[in-house]
Amino acid sequence: MEVFLRLPYTNVFLWAENKSEGNKLVNFTSFDEQKSLDIFAEKLDVLNESELQNKLSNFTINTDFIEETEIPNHSEYLSKLEKAIKIIKENNLPKLVISRPIIKEISSLDLAKTYHNLCEKYPNTLCYILIADEEIWMGATPEILGKYNKKLNTFFTMSLAGTLPLEEEWSEKEVEEQKPVTKYISEILKNYSSEINQSETYNHISGNIKHLRTDFFAKINEEKLENLISELHPTPAVCGIPKDFCKEKIMEIEKYNREFYAGYIKIETEEDIYYFVNLRCAKVYKNKVMAIAGGGITALSSPEKEWKETELKSQAILNNLAF
Repeated sequence: MEVFLRLPYTNVFLWAENKSEGNKLVNFTSFDEQKSLDIFAEKLDVLNESELQNKLSNFTINTDFIEETEIPNHSEYLSKLEKAIKIIKENNLPKLVISRPIIKEISSLDLAKTYHNLCEKYPNTLCYILIADEEIWMGATPEILGKYNKKLNTFFTMSLAGTLPLEEEWSEKEVEEQKPVTKYISEILKNYSSEINQSETYNHISGNIKHLRTDFFAKINEEKLENLISELHPTPAVCGIPKDFCKEKIMEIEKYNREFYAGYIKIETEEDIYYFVNLRCAKVYKNKVMAIAGGGITALSSPEKEWKETELKSQAILNNLAF
């Protein structure tokens, strides 16, 4: 098992292969926290372009797609969203996040070129490829669940929600979708720190789309970090409020296993511990790529518009595949 990483706003490629000893440097945790993959190594190695190319060119993808995975078509997904809106209204929920898997048929895939495309197109994201024993995942995720500086004891997180094409103006729906995420994070942080700074809400650009974003900075003790992350995950940006009720309704409506989608990726370097929400991601099979995308549904949602949002989000991966 090995992982390739490019942290946001850097040009450095990192790589680790799982060893029987060393430090737990990278961890992938599923949305439901029932599945976890750990990568142990002495350190994260730095790769140059040619080393990255060589390592990624050596893989043959042999995993077959599991046909029982439910792939909703346009009308089926709209029906799921109508059901979600009904639940939201009946229970007075601020939001509920519904996702869907999206399939693209392939005959072959150039992993090295695909990864290069993602890194070029999305410089402000974590770009990764995870090659495990029986599965391959890749992604370019814009959302940080947490970043902790071990020397300064500072914690950073963000409220990222609401999605539109770059040329469109924000409406009440997107503003109301992001507000509960911001409130949720703020309330949790108050239990861990008396020193919290919150930014104004601003636009976060990610390729062909934009989101509403609010940043948080806090001083916390490192021994509280894992508890804080456990409490934050899953945020309303990928689940809904209240958390447990919404997780139950997500399973009821979506009817597929999110696996690592909307889970989180932990990466530990010498100075920092990162936790990225695993969005804009896909699972790679021998003859298919399954991207997963979702959206925050509110009482004001238009199912057709939400369908288009998932189409836009899935393009982050599917439009950058190389063959």
